[in-house]
Amino acid sequence: MKIMQPTKQLTKAEEEIMQVLWQLEKANVKQIIDLLPEPKPAYNTVSTIVRILESKGFVDYEKQGKGHIYFPILKKQDYSNQSLNSLVDNYFQGSFKSMVSFFVKKNDISLQDLESVLKDINKKD
Repeated sequence: MKIMQPTKQLTKAEEEIMQVLWQLEKANVKQIIDLLPEPKPAYNTVSTIVRILESKGFVDYEKQGKGHIYFPILKKQDYSNQSLNSLVDNYFQGSFKSMVSFFVKKNDISLQDLESVLKDINKKD
């Protein structure tokens, strides 16, 4: 099994396929397509994207007969953390406080929702 630390962000199409792989844990191209929303992409399209994900270090495969069974190398939570940190670094000068403040102001979060989030955060301590 290849161990690579992915440093690239996923495109929208790549992320859609990763979401399916994270859900299924292991799948061939047909199984991935079955879980994608309509209109279904072509088999060759999905196969190409999966190979790109492999080259980026997000997935690996095991041989099964004439085909491949793909599985994620990177856990969903690890990618989420990486993406969130990138968002904070690129748009909020590395400040989670600035990011939360932005979302509270721009998305009209209610006081109840904000208190609920704070309670959840305090439970982790």
